Amino acid sequence: MQTAEAARLFDYVYWMRDRILAATSNLTPEQFRSSETVATRDLRATLVHELDVESSWRERLSNAPEAGAASVELAPDDFASLEALEARWRQEESVMRAWLSSLSDDTLAAPPVGQPPDLPRPLPLSDYLTHLVGHAVEEFTEAALLLTRLGHSPDGIEFLKYANRPGS
Repeated sequence: MQTAEAARLFDYVYWMRDRILAATSNLTPEQFRSSETVATRDLRATLVHELDVESSWRERLSNAPEAGAASVELAPDDFASLEALEARWRQEESVMRAWLSSLSDDTLAAPPVGQPPDLPRPLPLSDYLTHLVGHAVEEFTEAALLLTRLGHSPDGIEFLKYANRPGS
């Protein structure tokens, strides 16, 4: 994976996120906090989980100072509204994009400084970034299904829809 490919994949992640958040903005506050699930989480919990995974893995992989302290897992109740969740996610996106832009092709090919100690062998940083993108696809797919059940489909989040969007 090259740095331009990593940036494009995260552009796709944030495009998916924005489609999901736009559809979510059509819900009532009660629907946003509904306990209906697809797998194990409701819509709000699914979105918070995705933000938490994105943030905690970035901290770990970038060896960010906050990763040294025990990072506190984000909880759905920390985000009473969609606006609160979106504001926090925009902050995370800014930090993630800055970190991604600091990487080189060589850095992507090497194990990260924050290599998780519980893995049997070192993996290149690009594998972890690929994992984060795959995780986002999984979580946003579950969110899209929940939104569709509520009558507010995000109208497709597949990669080719992203790649063929107007202006791309």
